[in-house]
Amino acid sequence: MSAESAEMDPSRQWTLLARILRPQGRKGEVLADLFTDFPERFAEYPHVHLAPPGFTEAGAAVSGAKDLKPAEIVGHWLPSGRNAGRIVLHFAAIESITQAESLAGKEVVIAATERMQLEADAVYISDLIGCSLYDRDMLVGIVEDVQFPASPDGSRRIEDAAPLLVVGATDGEELLIPFAKSYLMQVDTSAKTVRMELPEGLAEINRSGTSNK
Repeated sequence: MSAESAEMDPSRQWTLLARILRPQGRKGEVLADLFTDFPERFAEYPHVHLAPPGFTEAGAAVSGAKDLKPAEIVGHWLPSGRNAGRIVLHFAAIESITQAESLAGKEVVIAATERMQLEADAVYISDLIGCSLYDRDMLVGIVEDVQFPASPDGSRRIEDAAPLLVVGATDGEELLIPFAKSYLMQVDTSAKTVRMELPEGLAEINRSGTSNK
């Protein structure tokens, strides 16, 4: 599995690599949430685009593509402590805190054709969105989003925890299903289907609707 996230407009697919949070340092560096398992790509392929906040949300890329700005990453590092799991980025021509503040909320994106190649049994998390999820042969619902478990204060992603599939169930409820390898039977993103073997009662336990409160 990989955490590079992508959304598609009618003519092009864009991949979310990072979402900028705030300045980090005095020379224009910014702290960002990281959405790729390949942070080394920023050194190998420093040319990216900066997109307006919310660009990779469903449908936003259509109206926001004209607002994309080319950018170059001249430095990056992975912080430790409470910001572990995030990334610090330094963009060319961004040399002050004030300039860095202007980037807050922007999304760092690339064309999907520039995504890193995966191993044969891996899948991009974002390609799961829109897939029909089956528990064996029973349709559970449609994958609407993917969430990454975070620490209680929300400051860092829990690397060893399975991503959660946000599923719009056939009965109208919302389910949170761990995308764990131990549950997987088959993933076919070209056919937009995911088949899992879920433990008995898991779907009921993970309902987020008010009916179970």
